[in-house]
Amino acid sequence: MSEQKSLVSKAFHTFLAEAPEQAQAWGALVQSLSQASALDTKTGALAYLAVLAALNRTSGIPFHVQGAKKAGASREEVISAVLVGLPAAGHVVTQALPVAVEAYDSELPSG
Repeated sequence: MSEQKSLVSKAFHTFLAEAPEQAQAWGALVQSLSQASALDTKTGALAYLAVLAALNRTSGIPFHVQGAKKAGASREEVISAVLVGLPAAGHVVTQALPVAVEAYDSELPSG
């Protein structure tokens, strides 16, 4: 679990620690939205990576790359997901590329 926590940003750790009721509500919402999705787990994880890259939210990339990897995504699929927004979002998506590759190449957390 401690290895898994290291994939989560300091900001999100603070959110969990300092606002547990809101964090619990947020978690329930995220889980509910995931369950309502017509996408399979791997496709949803790759799509989420594309959104994070397009919004330049690189702090969430390591956690979500590991989720995609656990769901069966290849390294090439993760790279393609990060770059899928290049035509619409521009070069900003390349900021997520080194973070995503490093996260993919690291060991999957146990647990």
